[in-house]
Amino acid sequence: MAERLVLICDFDGTITERDITITLVEKFGAEGWRDTLDRIMKQEISLKQGLGSLIRSLPAGKREEMAAFIQEAAAIRPGFPEFLTYCREQGLELNIVSNGVDFYIDPLLAPYDIDCPIHYNRGDFSGERIDVIWPRPCDEHCDNDCGMCKPSVLRQERGDGAYVVVIGDSVPDLAAAKLADFVIARSFLLEKCNELGLQHAPFATFYDVIAVLDEIGKGKQEEVLT
Repeated sequence: MAERLVLICDFDGTITERDITITLVEKFGAEGWRDTLDRIMKQEISLKQGLGSLIRSLPAGKREEMAAFIQEAAAIRPGFPEFLTYCREQGLELNIVSNGVDFYIDPLLAPYDIDCPIHYNRGDFSGERIDVIWPRPCDEHCDNDCGMCKPSVLRQERGDGAYVVVIGDSVPDLAAAKLADFVIARSFLLEKCNELGLQHAPFATFYDVIAVLDEIGKGKQEEVLT
């Protein structure tokens, strides 16, 4: 086991119980967003193209209404505060890496004592519809057109010999999961880990994540493999 344990943790559908972008477009999105989502899940279009299209289906003029809706509709996955404490106490290098957008991520994380790097996209409300500013494009090793390139963040944070764990649930986590030493997964990502034979364990809450990380820290990954 490497001395450094680096975590790449998704936000939408991982820290939150539901994907917030999908929650927003269900309520406020323009017609046609379901087809775009279907094409994302089938990996027929790139994440940057698909997620950008979903965000651009949202009306910029309803920013305050959407913010209020998300505060009511979003739920943080059980065990998340304890997970943050665990990472600090154990000296784990947590990175929250999301293909979501700042205007809903910042308010939802505001109640928590976040002291780790957060990588996400930014919303541009200057037009009729929200546009996306992509601050972390793919590096020279990635041609997936990720939008927020999780593989490039993983490569940067791995550095010299770190053991990298990806925690996630969906298509935006898959490319990074393929590069990780271990994956803690649910939903679509869990199915793909099984299909591709990636070393992984399932989770439903962050209490599960803590239990898996405990075993990894003890060098007993085999005890949590599915």
